[in-house]
Amino acid sequence: MRRLNSLEGRLTGLLALAGLSGAMLYAGITQWPLPQIIAWAHTDLKMELRGPATFGVYGVLAVCLLLLLPLAWWLAHGVMGPLKRLLRALEGAVASYRDGDFSFSIAVRRRDELGELIRMHNELGQTLREQRQHLAQRELLLDTVVQNTPVALVLTDAGDRVAYANIAARHLFNEGRSLNGLSFAQLLGDTPEALRVAVESQEDALFTVEMEGSEETFHLSQRAFRLQGRPHRLRLFRRMTRELSRQEVAAWKRVIRVVSHELNNSLAPISSLAHSGAELARRGNLERLPGVFATIGERARHLHGFIDGYARFAKLPTPRHVAVAWPGFLDALALHCQFRLEGALPEQPGWFDPAQVEQVLINLVKNAHEAATEGGTDDVTLAIAIVARDVRIEVADRGPGMSQTVLAQALLPFYSTKRSGTGLGLALAREIAEAHGGRIALANRAEGGLRVTLLLPLQPA
Repeated sequence: MRRLNSLEGRLTGLLALAGLSGAMLYAGITQWPLPQIIAWAHTDLKMELRGPATFGVYGVLAVCLLLLLPLAWWLAHGVMGPLKRLLRALEGAVASYRDGDFSFSIAVRRRDELGELIRMHNELGQTLREQRQHLAQRELLLDTVVQNTPVALVLTDAGDRVAYANIAARHLFNEGRSLNGLSFAQLLGDTPEALRVAVESQEDALFTVEMEGSEETFHLSQRAFRLQGRPHRLRLFRRMTRELSRQEVAAWKRVIRVVSHELNNSLAPISSLAHSGAELARRGNLERLPGVFATIGERARHLHGFIDGYARFAKLPTPRHVAVAWPGFLDALALHCQFRLEGALPEQPGWFDPAQVEQVLINLVKNAHEAATEGGTDDVTLAIAIVARDVRIEVADRGPGMSQTVLAQALLPFYSTKRSGTGLGLALAREIAEAHGGRIALANRAEGGLRVTLLLPLQPA
């Protein structure tokens, strides 16, 4: 039954009907009833009519053909009529889809392949309508979020004209009025110089401008991309004043806690020992006084070293780059700490401040020894290699490594997991590395332990 309802089955039936109609017409002209009708008219009505035999075979075929043409036209019209209507409907649907209208559907019901095509078309239209609705809802939600975010957003086209701007951007650049279609370069003409310089740099930047009688710090993020095949540029201006103020207050609180803790740990014993020394002197027990004074001196030296560490971190001098030969540099480093050199030294000399980098490596090797001791081994290695345009210095140990939480905060100032640590060793190393135009990174080793990587440029930044 399914094959009979198919287009192939229907076409086969129509061809069979056409063939049968032709055969019946030919038989009617040559066999019955036309010859009998002509004979009756000739005999009874005395009418002189020519029979089919006088036309010959070809004549009869011509007559059949003329009589079959209307039937063929009627059958073709019956077959092609629905197809034409369906094609016009599909043409209208495609035009609607092209214009973004997905509400078009076809109401024709058929049980053949065309019916299946219509059903799939209507399902496609329903799917596109649902997706369009979901997309419209998401666009509305996104536009609401973007419009109400405190981050000023400006999207410019290839001609540097504003294609999109949210409420914060309108207030920042045009007193709340619309920015669409305006030249962004002209808008920057009335802004502070620091803002213009940051935008013209075409890079991310942090800048401070004076607004409404106070200073405001902004972070500018700039990205170029293609939208609908055309170049666009997105700029995000985020106010950072409150965030920086909170971070500054939090940093000062950490400093005060660390300093207070260290001062109390040193001053309380000094005060107690001074009182004990005075009491011993009053009693005339002078034998124990040298030990008391030695302990007071030790605590005072510890406190001096603690304060000196903060002073060096706060007043780090500008690095003095010089060419550094590796053998002599490592010989000097070996006088302060112990390590095992891995691999051959590069032939190309380094280019950095030897005193500052030496201090970094002393701290890193010292930390590695402490970690290795905790891990039950004393194997601290140092490796130096040239990678592209940088020199890579790695200090590795076989200790327990660091947790992900500690790794994420180890380079922050005043962060320390040691009971007596100041949290300045790795922070000072990071400060020196960045002052050289390099960076420092920490990672756990697959075979156990921690690896600290110091990258320094071969040429001054």
